[in-house]
Amino acid sequence: MTDPIIVAIDGPAGSGKSSVSKQVARRLGFGYLDTGAAYRALAWHALEHDADTSDSASVLDVASSFDYAISLDPDEYWVRVGSTDVTDAIRETRVSDAVSGVARVPVVREAVNNMFRALVASSGRPGVVVEGRDITTVVAPDAPVRILLTAAPEVRAARRSAEVTTQDAATVAAALHKRDASDSAVVDFLTAAPGVEVVDSTHLGFDQTVDAVLDVIRTSVPTQTGAVHGS
Repeated sequence: MTDPIIVAIDGPAGSGKSSVSKQVARRLGFGYLDTGAAYRALAWHALEHDADTSDSASVLDVASSFDYAISLDPDEYWVRVGSTDVTDAIRETRVSDAVSGVARVPVVREAVNNMFRALVASSGRPGVVVEGRDITTVVAPDAPVRILLTAAPEVRAARRSAEVTTQDAATVAAALHKRDASDSAVVDFLTAAPGVEVVDSTHLGFDQTVDAVLDVIRTSVPTQTGAVHGS
């Protein structure tokens, strides 16, 4: 069996990265890998063990018992730590606030990136849409399709605000800015690396953004694969 086609998609919070990636995977019959979920799950695991996520040694200590699993099926998405389903729990504010602390530890990032590559290789799918912060540059720099999905900051804030109904728009925008600033200290996901196609969704609706990403994929993947050109 040939190796799965990797569609690498990076981008900031509120760009539509997750929802667009999931829909693209559905349209192509590909798997979908949300890499951010691994860091969120590790942050959740650390908090459950009262670890100090601002301390690298504490993060490394708790990471040694991190038993992680994730579905690559875009229609049956779940995340587990051990036997606990944490699909919803990893979206809690307390977890979001702790993510950058665990994600900035180099040894953790290396181990998690290797896990991502193994998940893709063993997916059994013709391809996998992998989305995150450093997929196009670190996890899969040789992927045949590399995309930076972005949008204007105010648009991203408005979209995220529409998703988070428990906080006012200003609070959501401030949290998004804080997360982007913190994460960009670890990896540059706001600037396209050489060879990475930019899809700006500022003035695009959801379906238009999905179509724009699909256009990039069909242009980037050789026609002889057939995997994306018949959809």
